[in-house]
Amino acid sequence: MLRFARGLIFALLMAALLPLGTLVATAHDGPHDATPVPATPTLPVTVTDANGQQVTVTDVSRIIALNGATAEIIWDLGLGQNLAGVDVTATYPPEIADVPKIGFGRQLSAEGIISLDPTVVIGDTTAGPPEVLDQIRQAGIPVVLYDQFTDLNAPYEKIDAIAAALGVSEAGDALKAKVQGEYDSAIALAKTATSHPRVLFLYIRGTSTLLIGGEGSGADTIIDAAGGIDAGTEAGVKGFAPITAEALVTAAPDVILVMTGGLQSIGGIDGLMQIPGVAETPAGQNGAILEYEDQYLLGLGPRLGEMLTELTYDLHPELERPATPEATPGA
Repeated sequence: MLRFARGLIFALLMAALLPLGTLVATAHDGPHDATPVPATPTLPVTVTDANGQQVTVTDVSRIIALNGATAEIIWDLGLGQNLAGVDVTATYPPEIADVPKIGFGRQLSAEGIISLDPTVVIGDTTAGPPEVLDQIRQAGIPVVLYDQFTDLNAPYEKIDAIAAALGVSEAGDALKAKVQGEYDSAIALAKTATSHPRVLFLYIRGTSTLLIGGEGSGADTIIDAAGGIDAGTEAGVKGFAPITAEALVTAAPDVILVMTGGLQSIGGIDGLMQIPGVAETPAGQNGAILEYEDQYLLGLGPRLGEMLTELTYDLHPELERPATPEATPGA
C-alpha cells in the first residue's frame, strides 16, 4: 500500500466522471491549498516517542522530515519554510520539490542528513536503518519517531504526534478540525451513493512487483469508505497476493484502482492491459481504470477527506460532481 506510495505529484487534474462503461484512466493529484500562515512554536518541548525515548526539542528552524506524510503535515502546520530536508516520498505540495532530498526514508545516510545542519529529525518507525538514526542522535540532533499509523484515524494521530514534537499543538488542533470536517463530508457523500462497484487495487512496481490488494492492504478501508466493494477482499485475498489471470477473473472488478508511480513503471495503460487477465475483467473491457498519485491515495495524510470525496465521485456515476468554476475570460 501505501503510499503514497510513493510517486510524484505534478499537477491538479480534476476530470468529470464518465459512466463506468466508458471510464478512462484519470490521474488524481489532489488540490493545492495556499501556503499556510506561519506557525509560532512554543519551545522547548519534551515528548515520548514510539520507542519510549524522551526527546527534547529546543529548535525547529531546520527540520528533516523522513517521509512524505510528515513533510505534508509540517507544511500544513505552517512550518514548511523550516524544512531543511525531506525524503524522496515527499512530493506535496509542489513547493517541496525545492527542498533538499535525503534519499529514501528507510535507507538513510547519517552523513547526508547531518550535512544539512538539522535542528530536529522527525518521521515514523519505518525510518532507518536504526544505526543511522543512532548516529544522528550521537551528533546531538533530536530524533523523534512516531508510530506507523495505518487506519483511517492515521491523519489525526500523525498530526498530534508531529504538532506536539514541534511545539505547535494549537495549529495541530486547527488542522485536525479541518481534516475531520473534510472526512465527515466525504463519508456522508458516500452514504448517498446507490451503486456498489467492485474495486480492485493493484500494487505495481515494475513488472517484477505485481500484486492484488485485499483485506488488510490499506486500500480496502479506503475503497469501503468511498462506498465501493473491495474486490480483492471478496476474492479471499489477505493483504497482498501475486496478480494472476485466475485471480483477476475471480475478483471480477468493475473498476481497477492503481497508483500513478506504479502505472508509470509498466508503461501506463498499455502496459497495464498487457498483464495477463486484466483485459478480460469487466474493468479492463470497459476501460474503467482509476489512477491516483501515490501519496494522495495511500499516504493517510491531511488530504484523506479530499481524496475520499474525489474517489467517491469517481466510483459512483449517479452522484453529481460539483461544477468546476470556469476561468474568467481575460483574467
